[in-house]
Amino acid sequence: MLALYRIYQLLVMLPLMAAVTIVAAVITATGSIAFGGRWWGYYPAKIWARIMCRLTLVSVEVRGRELIDPNTSYVFVANHQGAYDIFSVYGFLGHNFKWMMKRSLEKIPLVGWACKRAGHIYVDHTAHGIAATMKAAQRQLAGGMSLVVFPEGARTLTGKMGRFKRGAFTLAQEFSLPVVPLTIDGAFAVMPRTSKIPRPGRIILTIHPAIDSADPDVMELSRKAIASALDAEKAIG
Repeated sequence: MLALYRIYQLLVMLPLMAAVTIVAAVITATGSIAFGGRWWGYYPAKIWARIMCRLTLVSVEVRGRELIDPNTSYVFVANHQGAYDIFSVYGFLGHNFKWMMKRSLEKIPLVGWACKRAGHIYVDHTAHGIAATMKAAQRQLAGGMSLVVFPEGARTLTGKMGRFKRGAFTLAQEFSLPVVPLTIDGAFAVMPRTSKIPRPGRIILTIHPAIDSADPDVMELSRKAIASALDAEKAIG
């Protein structure tokens, strides 16, 4: 059975993943250039993410979608288990948003260009770059867009949730936007940071109740909410 799956990966899955990614990137970029990134920067990528999960035999279960209003702007904060966090949130959150992502992702051929055209925000940790990053995020939030941020800053190496950084919570407070914690569970088993090829599996995306960003403990409350939907061993950073 494993041999058949390896054949499927090499001859069917990987070529189709590459083809779908190229098509989605071109559609996203050209659509965003021609018509703006609000619609074109989200819906083609949402379809792309769902196709990627299907091709790799990964299912995503969403819990708590009724807790968010499609007409409300939020700052979503999620734990970062692996690459499939992207597909889980993009494909199944059901709420338009922009990513705050690592500057290094801009170097990915076509994908980096498409993300920039779509209005996603690259995080630059240099002294000058931090100010530019915050301004870009502020422009998106001022326009009524939501943001998705991984406050750990990078994928976990161990499967355990790491420490949170304050940036996302500062933005939420500045614009008086509610913070919605998201728990992603199962993405580490599908494709951890040390792996190049995914395994079939099941991911659970849990949407928690919104937290008032004015609460001085908003970061810790968000962390606790995310941890509440993880096994104890995964929640310890």
